[in-house]
Amino acid sequence: QVRLVESGGASVQAGGSLKLSCVVAGLTSTRCMAWYRQAPEKEREGVAVITPRNSYPFYAGSVKDRFTISLDKAKNTLYLQMNRLKPDDTATYYCAAGGPGAYCSDERIKGDKYWGQGTQVTVST
Repeated sequence: QVRLVESGGASVQAGGSLKLSCVVAGLTSTRCMAWYRQAPEKEREGVAVITPRNSYPFYAGSVKDRFTISLDKAKNTLYLQMNRLKPDDTATYYCAAGGPGAYCSDERIKGDKYWGQGTQVTVST
């Protein structure tokens, strides 16, 4: 059974930094891993993706140059380093891994996905 567990969410002031972690268990292989977020009353959106094969990242325009996605294969852990946080970054952040046949497409995973339970990030002015 595939399990993704996020941690690291918190309340911070604008301009601050946070690092989210996602520990993955039970996943034998995937072509794409990602971070998504969902703000209240908004649709879930892709934030960043990474291809485990070559660690190639892709970011949504709203977070490019502020966020960094990375993967530690030895620890089966996906990270999202978030710098220069803004109030608009307030959301529940979800870790996702592509299922069989899924792949990275811009800042999203196309196809079936496994999801974590989410971790809350709140950025205040």
